[in-house]
Amino acid sequence: MKSKQTGITLIGFLIVLVVVAFFGYMAMKLVPAYSEYMGVVKAMNQEASSGVDGKTLDSIRRDLMYKFSMQYVGDDTITPSDITITHDNGGNQLNISYDKQTAFIYNIDFLVHFEKSVPLQGNLAQ
Repeated sequence: MKSKQTGITLIGFLIVLVVVAFFGYMAMKLVPAYSEYMGVVKAMNQEASSGVDGKTLDSIRRDLMYKFSMQYVGDDTITPSDITITHDNGGNQLNISYDKQTAFIYNIDFLVHFEKSVPLQGNLAQ
């Protein structure tokens, strides 16, 4: 009785290994950008829940930049001009929109766009 061998060949294994390594390297380069974004979201939620009664846009930006440093958000990631406040019928919204560029391979980079809005409680100073 002959038995047929099944399994993966060495060349097939190497191809699978290259594909897995490529996506693993890609994840290794992108995970820090997303973990930094989680720090931005956490700082925004802290600022929004603390209330903004009597604060100006500049003081909110200053508070957020301080909180970003506690959340390991790089100084080169978000500039104060990326932080805005919009007024609508429901109240004030704190908005942050920024791009993060990460080097990948040779001349290939990842450009990831992050945007987040949270409602603010309280009245802003003029």
